[in-house]
Order: sequence, then structure tokens, then C-alpha cells
Amino acid sequence: MSLPRALPIVVATLLAAALSATSARAQPAPPPPPLPAEGAVPPPPPLLTDPELEPQVTIIRRDTETLEEVRIGGELKFIKVTPRTGVPYYLVPDPNGRQFTRRDSLDISIKVPLWVLLSW
Repeated sequence: MSLPRALPIVVATLLAAALSATSARAQPAPPPPPLPAEGAVPPPPPLLTDPELEPQVTIIRRDTETLEEVRIGGELKFIKVTPRTGVPYYLVPDPNGRQFTRRDSLDISIKVPLWVLLSW
């Protein structure tokens, strides 16, 4: 099927008519509103801190280790245990608060194993 030779001329004419109609309707944007005077804008209120949301840390020193109990809103969130020799670890209570789970860090993201399979 062959297209008529006049088709490109018709398309160009319609495109030119559409562009001229669009440009005739386009109006310049209105100017932005004026800025308020310096004294008219009140300063932002000071940041208020809620003591209930601040963590409360209780440090217990023993002969062989140091315990740091961290509570937020009175609820025990975790205990950091720093032995005199060795690596620190964390004790995190379960949802019931009856048992503790030992963790090496508080990071709960998924760790992907990075094993070296081949090396030369």
C-alpha cells in the first residue's frame, strides 16, 4: 500500500497550524508575589526535647565486665555488655521481656556471605 504524495504536506500544514494556535494562546506567567519584610516573619519556635524519649543509660561496673542498660520511656531496650577482655556484645529482650537474645551488634540488616571461591 503506497501513501499519497500529499500526505507529508498535509501533516506539515496541520503541525504548523497546531503550533501557531498554541503560541497564540500562550500568555506570559504572572510575576511572583513580593517577599514579606524582614520583621514580618516570626522566627521558628525553638526545638523542644521530650525527656520521655531520651534514652536513659544506667552503667553498672563489675570486676569482670561493664553493663550499660538502655531504657526509653522506662522500657528496657537492650544491655551492652563489655567484658574486661574480649569483644562487647548486646543482650536484647524478647517481646515478652522474660529472656534475652545475645547479639554481636544492634544491626538487624541481612548479611550476605562473601566467600572467596577462586583467587589467583
